[in-house]
Amino acid sequence: QVQLVESGGGLVEAGGSVIISCKASGHTFSSYTMAWFRQTPGKEREFVAAMTQSPRGFYADSVQGRFVMSRDDANSMVYLQMNSLGPEDTAVYYCAASLSVGWSGLRASRNYDYWGQGTQVTVSS
Repeated sequence: QVQLVESGGGLVEAGGSVIISCKASGHTFSSYTMAWFRQTPGKEREFVAAMTQSPRGFYADSVQGRFVMSRDDANSMVYLQMNSLGPEDTAVYYCAASLSVGWSGLRASRNYDYWGQGTQVTVSS
């Protein structure tokens, strides 16, 4: 069983930056592809970023150049540095993990087996 716990987030002004974190436990962290998704009320969960075991990073077009994902395998942590935030980035951000997802499927939430509880990021205009 894998447990994921997000932290960070909160209220930030438009144009600002914030870092959110995800702590993993209960598994061999380095073997997992990790990802961030986000969701707003009434909408589907949306891919934000993923990082494979290599590590190699993948980003949604909407955040490319503004967000940076990183991982610290020694401490079983992943981070999402979010810069140049806008109101459209307001969402609950979820950390996800998968042992088996391939590059072609890592943008789909259905391919992830474990999820955190989410952390709210609100960007004020």
